[in-house]
Amino acid sequence: MKTTHLMFLLASTIGIATTAVAGPALDMAQAHFAAIGAGEHAAIVHDYADNARLTWVGGPLDGSYDGAAAIGAVWSKFGAMGPLRVTVMGASESVNPKGATVTAAVQFDGKAPIKVRYVLTYRDGKLVNETWQIDPKLAASAM
Repeated sequence: MKTTHLMFLLASTIGIATTAVAGPALDMAQAHFAAIGAGEHAAIVHDYADNARLTWVGGPLDGSYDGAAAIGAVWSKFGAMGPLRVTVMGASESVNPKGATVTAAVQFDGKAPIKVRYVLTYRDGKLVNETWQIDPKLAASAM
């Protein structure tokens, strides 16, 4: 099965809805969001470069985490909440020869909605910088 078909199948299975035309980084970001919602720790950690940084703004995991191991530990804590429904309310991709950045508004639904402003930077097909900003007022029109 081609990667784009697999991504569509995965995205439609968990309820990702976005109107953007997907490029490679946007496809990777959507797969990342889906893996987070499904609590697929190995898939999440696989996305990161060894020297990646995750900046988490707000909530109990607030802080900066450097390196795939530290980032993996954060996602282990977050994954303890169980599977979450993922809705991408809007996403855009910017690309140049050095890398790509994806900006998205994402909602994770479990016991309570978690609204997140996301900024992900990719270089050489790996996630090198990720900002997870808790934004309770985030809405689909925020993009």
